[in-house]
Amino acid sequence: METPSILCVDDQPEVLHSLRNDLELFSEAFGLFECESAAEGWELLEEIDAEGGGVGVIVCDHVMPEKSGVDFLGEVEEDARFVHTKKVLLTGLATHQDAIQAINRANLDCYIEKPWNPEELISSVRRLMTESIVQAGVEYESLMHVLDQQVIYRELRKRV
Repeated sequence: METPSILCVDDQPEVLHSLRNDLELFSEAFGLFECESAAEGWELLEEIDAEGGGVGVIVCDHVMPEKSGVDFLGEVEEDARFVHTKKVLLTGLATHQDAIQAINRANLDCYIEKPWNPEELISSVRRLMTESIVQAGVEYESLMHVLDQQVIYRELRKRV
Protein backbone atom coordinates (compact mmCIF):
# COMPACT_ATOMS: atom_id res chain seq x y z
CA MET A 1 0.00 0.00 0.00
CA GLU A 2 1.17 3.49 -0.79
CA THR A 3 0.96 6.27 1.77
CA PRO A 4 -2.66 6.24 2.96
CA SER A 5 -5.17 9.06 2.77
CA ILE A 6 -7.63 10.70 5.12
CA LEU A 7 -11.28 10.66 4.10
CA CYS A 8 -13.84 13.06 5.59
CA VAL A 9 -17.53 12.29 5.05
CA ASP A 10 -20.29 14.73 6.03
CA ASP A 11 -23.44 15.89 4.24
CA GLN A 12 -22.89 19.51 5.31
CA PRO A 13 -20.37 21.40 3.11
CA GLU A 14 -19.54 23.85 5.90
CA VAL A 15 -18.56 20.96 8.20
CA LEU A 16 -16.35 19.49 5.46
CA HIS A 17 -14.75 22.92 5.03
CA SER A 18 -14.03 23.11 8.79
CA LEU A 19 -12.63 19.57 8.81
CA ARG A 20 -10.35 20.42 5.87
CA ASN A 21 -9.12 23.56 7.64
CA ASP A 22 -8.41 21.67 10.86
CA LEU A 23 -6.71 18.75 9.10
CA GLU A 24 -4.86 20.80 6.47
CA LEU A 25 -1.53 20.23 8.22
CA PHE A 26 -1.72 16.57 7.11
CA SER A 27 -2.28 17.40 3.42
CA GLU A 28 1.43 17.70 2.59
CA ALA A 29 1.98 14.08 3.64
CA PHE A 30 -1.36 12.40 2.93
CA GLY A 31 -4.21 12.74 0.51
CA LEU A 32 -7.05 14.62 2.18
CA PHE A 33 -10.42 13.88 0.58
CA GLU A 34 -13.95 15.13 1.24
CA CYS A 35 -17.25 13.42 0.40
CA GLU A 36 -20.81 14.63 1.02
CA SER A 37 -22.43 11.19 1.39
CA ALA A 38 -21.70 7.61 2.34
CA ALA A 39 -22.26 6.58 -1.30
CA GLU A 40 -19.69 9.12 -2.49
CA GLY A 41 -17.32 7.96 0.27
CA TRP A 42 -17.68 4.34 -0.83
CA GLU A 43 -17.01 5.28 -4.47
CA LEU A 44 -13.83 7.07 -3.42
CA LEU A 45 -12.71 4.12 -1.27
CA GLU A 46 -13.17 1.84 -4.30
CA GLU A 47 -11.22 4.23 -6.53
CA ILE A 48 -8.33 4.62 -4.08
CA ASP A 49 -8.18 0.84 -3.60
CA ALA A 50 -8.24 0.21 -7.36
CA GLU A 51 -5.26 2.55 -7.74
CA GLY A 52 -3.31 0.62 -5.08
CA GLY A 53 -3.70 3.24 -2.39
CA GLY A 54 -5.23 3.03 1.03
CA VAL A 55 -7.25 5.09 3.45
CA GLY A 56 -5.68 5.30 6.89
CA VAL A 57 -8.42 7.28 8.62
CA ILE A 58 -12.08 7.99 7.90
CA VAL A 59 -13.74 10.84 9.79
CA CYS A 60 -17.48 10.40 9.26
CA ASP A 61 -20.62 12.18 10.41
CA HIS A 62 -23.32 9.95 11.88
CA VAL A 63 -26.59 11.59 10.81
CA MET A 64 -26.68 11.75 7.01
CA PRO A 65 -29.44 11.18 4.46
CA GLU A 66 -29.70 7.75 2.81
CA LYS A 67 -27.10 5.99 5.00
CA SER A 68 -25.88 6.77 8.50
CA GLY A 69 -22.24 7.07 9.40
CA VAL A 70 -22.52 3.96 11.59
CA ASP A 71 -23.86 1.95 8.64
CA PHE A 72 -21.13 3.27 6.34
CA LEU A 73 -18.33 2.62 8.85
CA GLY A 74 -19.81 -0.83 9.55
CA GLU A 75 -19.51 -1.67 5.84
CA VAL A 76 -15.90 -0.47 5.85
CA GLU A 77 -15.23 -2.65 8.90
CA GLU A 78 -16.64 -5.72 7.12
CA ASP A 79 -14.46 -5.25 4.02
CA ALA A 80 -11.09 -7.01 4.39
CA ARG A 81 -9.42 -4.51 2.04
CA PHE A 82 -9.74 -1.86 4.74
CA VAL A 83 -8.52 -3.84 7.73
CA HIS A 84 -6.01 -1.11 8.66
CA THR A 85 -8.42 1.79 8.17
CA LYS A 86 -9.20 3.61 11.41
CA LYS A 87 -12.71 4.93 11.92
CA VAL A 88 -13.80 8.15 13.64
CA LEU A 89 -17.49 8.95 14.19
CA LEU A 90 -18.13 12.69 14.35
CA THR A 91 -21.58 13.69 15.50
CA GLY A 92 -23.64 16.06 17.55
CA LEU A 93 -26.96 14.23 17.42
CA ALA A 94 -26.19 10.64 18.33
CA THR A 95 -27.90 8.93 21.22
CA HIS A 96 -26.22 6.71 23.76
CA GLN A 97 -27.57 3.70 21.82
CA ASP A 98 -26.07 5.10 18.58
CA ALA A 99 -22.67 5.31 20.24
CA ILE A 100 -22.89 1.72 21.49
CA GLN A 101 -23.95 0.50 18.04
CA ALA A 102 -21.09 2.42 16.41
CA ILE A 103 -18.51 0.93 18.73
CA ASN A 104 -19.87 -2.61 18.41
CA ARG A 105 -20.81 -2.72 14.72
CA ALA A 106 -18.16 -0.53 13.14
CA ASN A 107 -15.34 -1.31 15.58
CA LEU A 108 -15.04 2.43 16.04
CA ASP A 109 -11.59 3.77 16.91
CA CYS A 110 -12.70 7.20 18.08
CA TYR A 111 -15.92 9.07 18.85
CA ILE A 112 -15.84 12.87 18.67
CA GLU A 113 -18.79 15.13 19.42
CA LYS A 114 -19.69 18.24 17.42
CA PRO A 115 -18.67 20.92 17.87
CA TRP A 116 -15.24 19.40 18.17
CA ASN A 117 -12.09 20.76 19.68
CA PRO A 118 -9.61 21.14 16.76
CA GLU A 119 -6.65 20.04 18.90
CA GLU A 120 -8.51 16.88 19.95
CA LEU A 121 -9.40 16.12 16.33
CA ILE A 122 -5.83 16.66 15.12
CA SER A 123 -4.37 14.59 17.94
CA SER A 124 -6.81 11.74 17.30
CA VAL A 125 -6.20 11.71 13.55
CA ARG A 126 -2.41 11.85 14.10
CA ARG A 127 -2.57 8.90 16.52
CA LEU A 128 -4.88 6.84 14.33
CA MET A 129 -2.99 7.53 11.10
CA THR A 130 0.24 6.51 12.84
CA GLU A 131 -1.35 3.26 14.06
CA SER A 132 -2.73 2.54 10.59
CA ILE A 133 0.60 3.15 8.86
CA VAL A 134 2.67 1.05 11.27
CA GLN A 135 0.13 -1.81 11.34
CA ALA A 136 -0.09 -1.84 7.52
CA GLY A 137 3.71 -1.92 7.18
CA VAL A 138 3.90 1.36 5.25
CA GLU A 139 7.32 3.00 5.18
CA TYR A 140 6.99 5.91 7.57
CA GLU A 141 10.46 7.43 7.90
CA SER A 142 9.67 10.33 5.56
CA LEU A 143 6.41 10.96 7.45
CA MET A 144 7.88 11.29 10.95
CA HIS A 145 7.15 15.04 11.04
CA VAL A 146 3.37 14.38 10.97
CA LEU A 147 3.19 11.11 12.89
CA ASP A 148 2.99 10.41 16.62
CA GLN A 149 6.38 9.03 17.60
CA GLN A 150 5.13 7.59 20.90
CA VAL A 151 2.56 5.56 18.95
CA ILE A 152 5.28 4.29 16.61
CA TYR A 153 7.35 3.10 19.57
CA ARG A 154 4.31 1.48 21.21
CA GLU A 155 3.32 -0.30 17.99
CA LEU A 156 6.89 -1.51 17.39
CA ARG A 157 7.14 -2.85 20.95
CA LYS A 158 4.06 -4.97 20.32
CA ARG A 159 6.03 -6.82 17.66
CA VAL A 160 8.85 -7.82 19.98
